Amino acid sequence: MMEELCYHIIDIVQNSISANSKNIRITLKESDKEDIILIEIEDDGKGMDAKTLRNVQDPFYTTKSGKKVGLGIPILKETAIHCEGSFKMESCSGKGTLVRAIFKKSNIDVPPIGKIKDTILTSIVGNDPCNIDITYENDNGSFNISTKRIKEQIGDLHITHPDVVKFLREFIDKEITNLG
Repeated sequence: MMEELCYHIIDIVQNSISANSKNIRITLKESDKEDIILIEIEDDGKGMDAKTLRNVQDPFYTTKSGKKVGLGIPILKETAIHCEGSFKMESCSGKGTLVRAIFKKSNIDVPPIGKIKDTILTSIVGNDPCNIDITYENDNGSFNISTKRIKEQIGDLHITHPDVVKFLREFIDKEITNLG
């Protein structure tokens, strides 16, 4: 198992970038009422055929040169199932991929979600020019942040400009804090 669930988000986003995605949608939901943690990532990258889709769920398969194993997806799948949840992965060549993992939040083996604020900021700032749309939801509400909207607001500044990064860090912190 990975130490924190947020590491899976970073890993899958990197897979999406490697698949030439232009748009990535991330949904993270944690609910005590529903007793779930949901991680869902959908991209419009090159997608996979049925055989590759099966293979990426095997820890002894990887598409990355120089590596002998690809553990990210298999570990996420095994952790979700082990924690009384579910795992679903869909893909279509030329259209993109969807990864959805659900965990029973009260399961004693569920890893902590981790640093949500840092994961959101890293996903946004570290993956330009890809459009990233992130929704975080809990029992108190939700908030959404989109690089497309950010870029419209900042004009000629780059998303990695120190002033933009500072603003984003403060904005994300405020939004997550307001949700409790």
